[in-house]
Amino acid sequence: MFIKIIVAAHKKYWMPTDPVYLPVHVGAEGKASIGYTPDNTGDNISSKNPHFCELTGLYWAWKNLDADYLGLVHYRRYFTRKEVHNIEAKKDQILTEKEWQQLLAEHPVIVPDKRKYYIETNRSHYNHAHHSDGLDLAETIIKEQCPEYLPAFEKVMNRTWAHMFNMFVMRRDLYDAYMQWLFGILFEIEKRVDITGWDTYESRIFGFVAERLLDVWLGYHQIDYAEQNVSFLEKQNWIKKGGQFLERKFFGKQFR
Repeated sequence: MFIKIIVAAHKKYWMPTDPVYLPVHVGAEGKASIGYTPDNTGDNISSKNPHFCELTGLYWAWKNLDADYLGLVHYRRYFTRKEVHNIEAKKDQILTEKEWQQLLAEHPVIVPDKRKYYIETNRSHYNHAHHSDGLDLAETIIKEQCPEYLPAFEKVMNRTWAHMFNMFVMRRDLYDAYMQWLFGILFEIEKRVDITGWDTYESRIFGFVAERLLDVWLGYHQIDYAEQNVSFLEKQNWIKKGGQFLERKFFGKQFR
């Protein structure tokens, strides 16, 4: 079982040494080398990184890596055994190649633990946090191109939890199928959406939309998956984040 998990990064940062992880410089096109594998070789969409975020790494892996299982984590966010508070201890919790082999022998897909919104549906959360255009267009394109997915889309949009961050590890055949479906929708959105005047944050539209589509694809195909804890390697102000969540919902305030 050969597993390769890319670590999406846009700057130099601490990296795990386990060989299962491959640091990839996402958005490498036109940038100076940071010493990681660049995503602008072979078949790639590296130049789209300001709008597609870590998806340029997913696309590069899809087109250029040969492995039985493929996946993505972020340079500050990893799948871990459990949540601990100390940053150095979190690094020690990152899953090893042996642990990945054990997990994937039981489930063909590993996703992050659910992110729960409680008082928000996925659709309302997206619309409070972002321009609604991206998700609205995704729904329109699904209706046009693959209407059989529409019930799964509506079910996911009405839920109050999701598997976020565009993080997952998948068996190769499933990865290929998901990439084909996902980018088919995103490239069509790209043709239709006008992001002129959008700020840098909102211009990352395709990364935001993709986060909501993973569960649609998994749900439609009834894919067997397992959830795994995810740890962020830096301190987070949960009181501030919670306050911003409420202000977005009730007052329409935007945060960047």
